Amino acid sequence: MKLPYTIVILWSDEDNCYLVHLPEFPTQQFYTHGETYEEALKNAQEVLELLIEDYQAEGKPLPSSKTTKQTFQLA
Repeated sequence: MKLPYTIVILWSDEDNCYLVHLPEFPTQQFYTHGETYEEALKNAQEVLELLIEDYQAEGKPLPSSKTTKQTFQLA
């Protein structure tokens, strides 16, 4: 499933892991984590799928995507 939502992955020295923030779903600051970037991304995708399923099951409208796509060329 292609998900049009933003996934922000940040390294936390304090927690010694990557933390995942999903800005379009602002009920929590961080939703999941991973010991590696790849694990954090995989966990984020799973959480997004579950959030979407929950929203749909409750009849709540999904948040609008805040993602924009821009291409830049570096000189």
